[in-house]
Amino acid sequence: MSHSDNSLPVENTSNNEHFQDVLARGLANPSRRAILRGGVGLSAATMLPVMSACGSTDATQMKTLAEPIAAAQIKFNAVAKSIADSVVLPAGYTAKVLHATGDPIDASIGAYSNVGTEADDWSKRIGDHHDGMELFYIDGTGKVSSMAQTRAVLAVNHESSADAHFFHANGQTSGAKTGLKFSQFGAWDGGARPALEVLKEINHHGVSLVELDMAAGGGINGYKLNGALNRRVTPNTEVAVTGPAAHLAGIKTLFRTKFSTDGSKARGTLNNCGSGPTPWGTFLTCEENWAVYFNMPANATLPDAKTLAGRTRYGVASTALAGGAGKLLGQGWHTPVDAAGETTFARWNVAASGATAADDFRNEPHTFGYNLEIDPANPNSVPAKRVSMGRFAHEAAVYSKLVAGQPIAFYMGCDSRNEYIYKFVSKENWNPADAGGGMAAGDRYLNEGKLYAAKFNDDGTGQWLELDISVAAIKNYTTFAFTNQAEVLVFTRHAADAVGATKMDRPEWGSVNPANGEVYFCLTNNNSSNRKPGTTNAANPRAYEDPDGNKGSGNPNGHIIRFRESNNASTATSFQWDIFVFGSEEDANKDSVNLSKLTANNSFSSPDGLWFSPVTGILWIQTDDGAFTDETNCMLLASVPGAVGDGGIWAVPNSMAGTTANQTTFVGGLLGESRLRRFLVGPKGAEVTGITETADGKTLLVNIQHPGEDTAAIGAGANFTFQSQWPGNGVVTGVAGYGPAGRPRSATIVITRTDGGVIGR
Repeated sequence: MSHSDNSLPVENTSNNEHFQDVLARGLANPSRRAILRGGVGLSAATMLPVMSACGSTDATQMKTLAEPIAAAQIKFNAVAKSIADSVVLPAGYTAKVLHATGDPIDASIGAYSNVGTEADDWSKRIGDHHDGMELFYIDGTGKVSSMAQTRAVLAVNHESSADAHFFHANGQTSGAKTGLKFSQFGAWDGGARPALEVLKEINHHGVSLVELDMAAGGGINGYKLNGALNRRVTPNTEVAVTGPAAHLAGIKTLFRTKFSTDGSKARGTLNNCGSGPTPWGTFLTCEENWAVYFNMPANATLPDAKTLAGRTRYGVASTALAGGAGKLLGQGWHTPVDAAGETTFARWNVAASGATAADDFRNEPHTFGYNLEIDPANPNSVPAKRVSMGRFAHEAAVYSKLVAGQPIAFYMGCDSRNEYIYKFVSKENWNPADAGGGMAAGDRYLNEGKLYAAKFNDDGTGQWLELDISVAAIKNYTTFAFTNQAEVLVFTRHAADAVGATKMDRPEWGSVNPANGEVYFCLTNNNSSNRKPGTTNAANPRAYEDPDGNKGSGNPNGHIIRFRESNNASTATSFQWDIFVFGSEEDANKDSVNLSKLTANNSFSSPDGLWFSPVTGILWIQTDDGAFTDETNCMLLASVPGAVGDGGIWAVPNSMAGTTANQTTFVGGLLGESRLRRFLVGPKGAEVTGITETADGKTLLVNIQHPGEDTAAIGAGANFTFQSQWPGNGVVTGVAGYGPAGRPRSATIVITRTDGGVIGR
């Protein structure tokens, strides 16, 4: 996700508990208080009692860590922090750009100008804001294979277009405000937009799929300009609407628009951030901050009260625009005039202008906020909205360890402050024969199943709360009157509120440890309005000020939480949790802020991307930071994971603005430089996000998103004060810049070792 998401409003105003509420009950329990420790450094954590495998909190069932942390497997030397406009890697590693924003995927269109002069609609170019991605090998039968092949496809997500000024010769028309930074949503100033400009911006979003030019030894030479499997899936691509058979009619009712009067189909995908592959060889792309693109013109007719209540919980426009002055949410995509018979632009106007929902686009927001499934091996296949997996600001869709004859679980986050972690469990049991099964297998595993939201308890355990209309808390919920299961799946945030799921601090990417099946999630950060002493909680235990006094206070550096399902079962309804690592500056207080004892070689802030290598077992951590950027650009770190319960119980002495309060939490074992090292630092203004590797582990692919995010547009026209100009005239580990110089571009880079070895080892 882009840094700009930090400024988005909090939409969860439910009365659900924060961790401080459940923790207070735990502290009232004498047996619980007996096992708490405070006022000591984390270096003593392994001497404290740790939770048993069953997660019991009874002091008689606690045990001391009996085995040392596994020996380090990371072999590279850590790179130093950097504020250079380049990509920095360890000695012995090199990188090259695979593709960047605007590169063509079809020889029928021209090379990218990087001055905004393209006259095409960008549907045949690489999109912008490179984000989550996956590599798929294609075998001789045309199916996705888990084994290395000579043919492969790379699928890359494209997130927001907050920096859309770069894509037009003179910046956005009706959007070039003096001093506007591209990291700010709402570039549009209220005026009418030219159609071609809007088409470019719409088609920057979505997914790019390109066929790779594979080297003889299994590496990557580049991508094929005219690859048979090259494809763009944009917000204009027709997609199928799917869901449980028993509730599909109700889902289609909520999807009814002028484009599809029966709700059987929809258009495209938007603001694609996290991702995940499926065991049957398809790509799940996650629709994150899709809500901000819709508007209603001044004096528009409002939809019914229930629709508006649903919109409010998701941050979709629920009132008509007041006029042109001031900063407006969205990009003004509804303002161009459509060609006869078209609704390309009208769909972003979500007023109730017609007699019924089939006569306008009041339901258009209902068609976004899902995992969209795409078959990378079949460019003619129709992508599918997997409504059964719920609707929210999706981050990650990562599956559990596979067990033949058992259901598959997919873990998902909702990326906003005070939102939830979710799980979908398939009704169908996994059959290894379905590997390579494409969209037909997706229909079997992702249309029928159970959806849950997580509740974290004060004792280090948790429960999965089912989101079903039969649950009394949902059936009788007065804030939003559910009438059927279709509404539960389309208004999932409301359902999670109803059952009492636990509010979390911006759940971002998740990943599953292939060695033991434990699940990790990034909790990226928080600010002082939401986090201060006395309002902390066990999962978000720190409230502090930036030690340099430069970058805010609250919990600006974030942390990573992890949990283990009971009996390691995908169908478990309970789990055990602790905190894996805390982000921090290395000079922060080691008793209250730098709890993981980070040093100059592994300090980081705002963990965002998360991915386990199936080859090396390394957990790669990517950052999207605004709190440490006075000292270093965003980065990629390698870590050696432990296991839930390998640490202890901790009391954190918080202090901020003269207020103090202790907070108890559950902390994993020490990391240290032998188990956590900085591998890469990106260029200025960039988020480091999206990661995958070749089957032999010798080629790592990483995305560099929105370099120069804080570039300012000075007045109208192409007069920019650049923060970054990477990669055109930047540096990629000593290699000359990529493509035409000038405006910064997002890109996918290919990293290898000069000796041809496995990355990170």
